[in-house]
Amino acid sequence: MASASWLFWSLLSAVFAALTAIFAKIGIEGINSDLATFLRTIVIVLILGAMLIFGGKFHALDQISARSWAFLVLSGLATGASWLCYFRALKMGDAARVAPIDKLSVVIVALAGVFLLGENLSARGWLGIGLITLGAICVALA
Repeated sequence: MASASWLFWSLLSAVFAALTAIFAKIGIEGINSDLATFLRTIVIVLILGAMLIFGGKFHALDQISARSWAFLVLSGLATGASWLCYFRALKMGDAARVAPIDKLSVVIVALAGVFLLGENLSARGWLGIGLITLGAICVALA
């Protein structure tokens, strides 16, 4: 059941990521992409804050380790940079070409997982990473 759970949430993530690209492309029409990113971030903060408060999941912040804080801050900075770049790319390019290049993050994560985190990929996994790379390039250059 646990293996099906991650797959379910991963597929939902992909659906919502696709909707993000489409809605953002429509929403940034006529406004600055950085302002659009800011407005989107406010919505995310409000929704997540409400979920944590009403779900009783807010934990004492002093119970979070310094290591967790450091990496969550770094992750937040990377997320912000990614969103700014993504919205700027959507403002300038076609969503159908921007999104596949953005998904090269899958390839980068796989490589980082192997070389930095010590994770393993099978031969089929490496083939998939190669095909994702090739597919993203083909769609973007088409």
